[in-house]
Amino acid sequence: MRTVLIAALGLTCAMPALAADMPPKPVRLGLCAACHGETGMSQIPGAPNLAGQRLDYLRKALKDYRDGSRDVPLMRAAIGPVSDADLDQLARWYSAQTPQTQAPAQP
Repeated sequence: MRTVLIAALGLTCAMPALAADMPPKPVRLGLCAACHGETGMSQIPGAPNLAGQRLDYLRKALKDYRDGSRDVPLMRAAIGPVSDADLDQLARWYSAQTPQTQAPAQP
């Protein structure tokens, strides 16, 4: 019992430190979350999971969608005229998320 109590106390003390590593939730997360989920786990078929993707990859991909280098009209419309700072916040947010296994689809 004593070991369990010590372990629980240790985890309780560590939680604020773990939360401090998480970037702040981006202001522009809403539209992205509609398809990719707030934590980067896809909400609709065909939308990729973004949780845990490399920061540099996400940052470049978002800029490429915005600038038209990646010609995906839905993504370009969703991103619109977003600043580099906003794109960076989104990339940081999704790269910091932990991927989770998804339950198989029900027939």
